[in-house]
Amino acid sequence: EVQLVESGGGLVQPGGSLRLSCAASGFTFSSYAMTWVRQAPGKGLEWVAVINRGGGTTTYADSVKGRFTISRDNAKNTLYLQMNSLKPADTAVYYCKSAQIGRPIYWGQGTQVTVSS
Repeated sequence: EVQLVESGGGLVQPGGSLRLSCAASGFTFSSYAMTWVRQAPGKGLEWVAVINRGGGTTTYADSVKGRFTISRDNAKNTLYLQMNSLKPADTAVYYCKSAQIGRPIYWGQGTQVTVSS
């Protein structure tokens, strides 16, 4: 059974940091590019960042560039998102998602991030 399980969300003050994790199982994690997407209350899905299979290439949405870092540990089958200098506008449910062309798309269940004082 394929599973993507996010963790690490929570409530944080503006300017604070959080590190999200996404534990993968049931598929060959290292064969997939991976991405983080988010959905703010009442809004559509927003792509946040993507990382290639080996972890050497990353790309970010302009809204998070310079504040967020996507990374992965293929030995642990885990994807990460380090989020620094958080803003209220970053409040959303964050999802990890597979993103390898030609391969199935897998989604996690999401983790809530709330940035508020």
